[in-house]
Amino acid sequence: MRARITADAMLAPMSEKSWGFAEGEELAPGRSVLKALGGGSHYEVLLVWDDFRYAIMVAKVLRPAVAEDEEALRDLEREAEALRALSHPVILRGFDAVVEGPHPHLLVEHLEGPTLRRLLKAEPTLPLQQLVPLGLHVAAGLVYLASAGWVHLDLKPDNLIMGVPPRILDLSIARTVERASRTRGILGTDPYMAPEQCGTPEWEGRLGPAADVFGLAATLWRAATGAGPFPRPSGAGRSDDPFVRFPQLTAAPPEPPPAMPAALAELLLAGLARDPDDRPTARELAAGFEPLVANLPNRAPRGPGRR
Repeated sequence: MRARITADAMLAPMSEKSWGFAEGEELAPGRSVLKALGGGSHYEVLLVWDDFRYAIMVAKVLRPAVAEDEEALRDLEREAEALRALSHPVILRGFDAVVEGPHPHLLVEHLEGPTLRRLLKAEPTLPLQQLVPLGLHVAAGLVYLASAGWVHLDLKPDNLIMGVPPRILDLSIARTVERASRTRGILGTDPYMAPEQCGTPEWEGRLGPAADVFGLAATLWRAATGAGPFPRPSGAGRSDDPFVRFPQLTAAPPEPPPAMPAALAELLLAGLARDPDDRPTARELAAGFEPLVANLPNRAPRGPGRR
């Protein structure tokens, strides 16, 4: 599970939720802050200059309210372990982990390019010329992850950088396949979670690489159609009933739009199968994307907002 923030931490004033680094201030010896990039509830993300590597890097820093929290520190160490264990062209690279001292953080590479989520905020769908290669690249990364004995468990538009090649971000809940099989409870981001991530007894003990196939298929469905594959009514995300919160547990497969190529629809629907045993492996998913990439037209069609 993700590190839990205590009630006191959640109620902390904003001055305690951010370190408030000024430009040029030292995060760690030889590592100075250039500017803030954003972050989440547990972390703030900073652009930094690293003297040793003589390069601009990114630091993912535990926020002040959780900087001494044992569970948050364990999660940081686990993410550092994943970054050390994995090396692939479409997976974010890590370079250092500082888990002791006043500012626990990870040092990772600085990537240029928008996230898929940012692109989809500007335009609701991706053209096939972007979508299909994205699917092939990320599926290839999942083949490597599974071969290395790891699962990501949080594939979603926020965690894909649309560069050349695209890159998979955020290994904060990644874990080995063996550890994933022992994981219980809710884990991931609701609309992109496979049924075995939703914490219901029926799927306990079945968490593994097939969950990443589901997450990629759900992400690509969102990018292809402008909506998630299993929409839910407003407020359902706060429900205590898992069958309301997670429609993927019971809903029928989504209906592909008429404009979606049949081969792409078949591939994504297979990845969205409720039972993990019914989904293609990441290798099979990648193989399914290869002919789709080969058959793409050379130029993307023009449309509103595209020049």
